[in-house]
Amino acid sequence: MSERPWPAGAATGIGSMPGTDPVEAAAVVFGELPSFPYVPELPARGVGADLVGRSAALLVDLAVEVVPSGYRVAGRPGHDHRRGRDLLQWDLDAVQEARENAGAPAVLKAQIAGPWTLGAGIELARGHRVLTDRGALRDFTESLLDGLTQHVAELVTRSGAPVVVQLDEPTLPAVLAGNLRTPSGYGNVPAIPEPEVRELLAATIERVGAITGQPVIVHCCAPRPPFALFRAAGAGAVAFDVSALAGASAELLDEIGEAWDSGMSLFLGLVPALGPTVAPTLKEVAAPALKLVDRLGFNRSILAERAVPTPACGLAGATNEWMRRALALSRDLGKGFVEPPENW
Repeated sequence: MSERPWPAGAATGIGSMPGTDPVEAAAVVFGELPSFPYVPELPARGVGADLVGRSAALLVDLAVEVVPSGYRVAGRPGHDHRRGRDLLQWDLDAVQEARENAGAPAVLKAQIAGPWTLGAGIELARGHRVLTDRGALRDFTESLLDGLTQHVAELVTRSGAPVVVQLDEPTLPAVLAGNLRTPSGYGNVPAIPEPEVRELLAATIERVGAITGQPVIVHCCAPRPPFALFRAAGAGAVAFDVSALAGASAELLDEIGEAWDSGMSLFLGLVPALGPTVAPTLKEVAAPALKLVDRLGFNRSILAERAVPTPACGLAGATNEWMRRALALSRDLGKGFVEPPENW
């Protein structure tokens, strides 16, 4: 498995983009982030284009349909499932076109829902979330990984680049804390013990790593991501919103420091996902990263060695203008990590 397939100073994005045109989105990503582009997600397209719907489109021998409360397992593939698959194919076509115009990148990133977020986002036929049935959760995870094998192979062929996979786990902290609402909205799903969460996540990360031959990124945009759990599960990198660390405990900072010191990479969400009233300077968006490094006691050179700048989260809610600016700022931050400006 490659230690770090992306070049020093590379920047990337989290996944989602504004708009509904996959060709335009891919062209922007490959143009603004030439060293480390990603497969754009366009949730504004509706059913099948969001994180859970896109991931469900990869399922093998399992299908979903849309019900008033969200996605539910279906007896056979119907319109909703086929729509998700069609959207994914259009995205692959767009990536191939962007690659033909911009050239093959050093590495390409693809995003799917992690097992706990997928299991939280799909209901069983009787109305309970998939993650409440451990057998069903294993079946869905295996099905997703079987589909991912095909997906990665096609992406490698179309892009001419190695592929790294980002597991999105925004729901995982709620799963651990017992704060996940039932589909009815009248109660909460009981908290799932951390060892059980870690075991499934670790098995998933191991399998994804075997599929790609690359380190696996875990993204969690919730406040206080469980860094120690991600590290114990074998994640090669963790992506998170740095602003969510405001007021972080010494224990959480220790977890981050230990993760970084162990050789993990940190994907630092530094650029606002929504355009601010006053556009920030490069120094202003870099400041939280510099402060974090200094507070943890590392040499700032670690930013060039084991950090990748990104927007704070997905850009689906951004204007087209800010989306382009956010990606450009991320790219410039990566260059600044390698050759810091004098005023840093």
